[in-house]
Amino acid sequence: MNSSATDLLNWYDTHKRTLPWRAGNGITPDPYRVWLSEIMLQQTTVATVKSYFEKFTTLWPTVQALASAPQELILKEWAGLGYYARARNLHKCAGVVMNQYGGNFPDTEAELKKLPGIGDYTAAAIAAIAFNERAAVVDGNIERIISRTHYIETLLPKAKKEIREAVAQITPAERPGDFAQAMMDLGSSICSPKNPECLLCPWQTRCQAQKAGDMERFPVKPPKKVKPIRRAISFWLEHDRHVLLERRPDSGLLGGMPGFFSTPWVERSEIPSLIESEGFQPYPAKWLVGNKLATHTFTHFHLETALAISQTGSKINVESGFWHPIAQLDEIGLPTVFKKIAKLYKC
Repeated sequence: MNSSATDLLNWYDTHKRTLPWRAGNGITPDPYRVWLSEIMLQQTTVATVKSYFEKFTTLWPTVQALASAPQELILKEWAGLGYYARARNLHKCAGVVMNQYGGNFPDTEAELKKLPGIGDYTAAAIAAIAFNERAAVVDGNIERIISRTHYIETLLPKAKKEIREAVAQITPAERPGDFAQAMMDLGSSICSPKNPECLLCPWQTRCQAQKAGDMERFPVKPPKKVKPIRRAISFWLEHDRHVLLERRPDSGLLGGMPGFFSTPWVERSEIPSLIESEGFQPYPAKWLVGNKLATHTFTHFHLETALAISQTGSKINVESGFWHPIAQLDEIGLPTVFKKIAKLYKC
């Protein structure tokens, strides 16, 4: 084992985080739990994921149980975690594992990449952690660490290949999963984006950026693009203490999730008028538009939404629409953006 790996693993054995999906005391990690945690952790913090992971493993303790569950229920329990394509792929992947692999996850990085929702990073992480394969695991934390230690000034994303090659060189054949998790822990606790605690780092003497004193410059990224603002009106149609919701199409943003009927979320200078929204109203009612806006930020844009409110004397049928008790709105699994819009009703 190379000295870099030895130093990091010695540090990890003392300072590793206790996380609900990690095995310990010589117990072999459960591939299902490793996979589930890695999917949840994509672009989401550990603090947020913990409660969702515990909930999912209580409801569906095995891949067989998850594959047998209705997708609608999985999406409901995923609500608030964001990036809902992950939940749809989670269910799809569980089905593939059951139907094509006899309920056992494939044990190589190459085979894991063939599964729905599993890319380069996730495949490498599962292979290393669950199956002890010497795979180069590279996430955002590891990109930051390696770009600093190796002083990689190449601009991201072009630098990814160079970083991956560097990780592959230092990943040991022994304990590759622990090595990957040690890198993750190092990035989350010491080698932080701002004010890294270099004096506590097991790689302090090996870090070229620390020697140069410009650690926060790495990884080198292009300037951030200004996010556009999209604006829309959502519709709250009420009858007998029920509100009309829609089930969004499976494909696209928030696919398969419940929400309010809305005008298209498009970039524009102001909220659309009721006249402009006529073709998107779920029912030709007399709408009253509130003065306040709900704001929400997605990965690539900001959204500002007004709420138009009306009532109807009967539960009309609307394509892709369904009625839900207002008092139980918190129980259906609304995405965060629609929870914010629903609060406008109470203003």
